[in-house]
Amino acid sequence: MAIAVVVLAVLLTVTPASTGTASARPGPGPLLTASMADDERTAVAAVDGFWKRHFTEFFDKPYTSPTVRGGYTGSSGPSCGGSRAQPLNAYYCPPGDFLAWDENLMSAGYQKVGNAWVYLIIAHEWGHAIQARLSKRLVSQADELQADCLAGAELSGAVRDGVIRMEPGDSQALSDTLRVLADDTPWTNGRDHGDAQQRTSAFNKGAQGGVRACI
Repeated sequence: MAIAVVVLAVLLTVTPASTGTASARPGPGPLLTASMADDERTAVAAVDGFWKRHFTEFFDKPYTSPTVRGGYTGSSGPSCGGSRAQPLNAYYCPPGDFLAWDENLMSAGYQKVGNAWVYLIIAHEWGHAIQARLSKRLVSQADELQADCLAGAELSGAVRDGVIRMEPGDSQALSDTLRVLADDTPWTNGRDHGDAQQRTSAFNKGAQGGVRACI
């Protein structure tokens, strides 16, 4: 993904990756590179900018941006509600209203899946920040899948706004990222996020239907 002119948002639709396509199981990776740092900044600006432009179209209240406190390495990240940051994790902290991520998580996926990994992780955690700004009746009990849906809406909306564009291979990379991040991999935490098919379906729902499809 890159700063560029708009292309059709339908290109954000992804299909489940075939088994064995991706091998981006997170583990220790190289430190932050200049290109990855640029993608992180661009992803933050694209997603935050989308909500600055459109939040009041969907919700009758002003939008305030969460703080971005990523990235960190290992367990050196900011604590959330008294809990220490975990290695190879990305999270939104409701009490502090901030996002953070382990750069080792980002670099592992960045190397093997591509920069779509960075965009999707940041968009997903931003989805949780949006949930925190809504009344409880609008937040799904399947909150992780709703965050995937919002990620699809955010990235698709940024494409329509001309802030980012899809490059060749991005649809496959998004699909690979959703599969690797799904709960059928050994490094995820139980079944709280859904399997690869569920996550892909939720992302596509938001990409095709926009924010209203997620609420």
